[in-house]
Amino acid sequence: MATSHVAEETLFSALLRPHRSLGKRGFAVLMGVLIAIWIGVGIVFLQLGAWPVIGFFGLDVVAIYFAFRWNYRAARAREEVTVSRTRLDIRKVAPSGRDERHSFNPFWTRFAVDRHDEIGITRMAVEGEGRKVSIGGFLNPDDRESFATAFGRALATAKAG
Repeated sequence: MATSHVAEETLFSALLRPHRSLGKRGFAVLMGVLIAIWIGVGIVFLQLGAWPVIGFFGLDVVAIYFAFRWNYRAARAREEVTVSRTRLDIRKVAPSGRDERHSFNPFWTRFAVDRHDEIGITRMAVEGEGRKVSIGGFLNPDDRESFATAFGRALATAKAG
C-alpha cells in the first residue's frame, strides 16, 4: 500500500541569529593592538621600576580576551521559525547546542508584541494552546521590527487559509 505525501508550502521561514559587529579578523586585530599597547606600557613602567603594573595590566588584557570569547560563544544561539498553513514551528538552539522545539497550529496562536514608545519592540512571543514561547529576544530593535512585520503577515496569511 503506497501513501502519497504532498509537501506543504512554507509561507514564512526565518533563521534568527544574534548580531556581532566584530568578526574573527577584527577580534584578532583588536587583541594584537591591545597586546602591543600592553608591551609598550609594560616597558615604560618596567623602566620606572613599577614592574607590578605589567601583571595587573596583563590581567585586563586577559579579561578582555575572555569577555569576547564568552560573547562569541553566546552568538552561537539561533532560532528557526517556520510557518505553513497548518503548522508553526519554532526551534531554539542554545549556545551549548541544546535543542528546544515548539509546534503550534497557526490558527490557534497569537503573536504577542510588547512595545515601548522610545525603544520600539521590547518582547515578542507566540502564545497558544496554553503555552507561551518568546522569540527574537537577542535581536536589535530594527531586526525585531522587520521580523515582527514579516512574521505577523505570514501568520495572518496562514490563518486566512
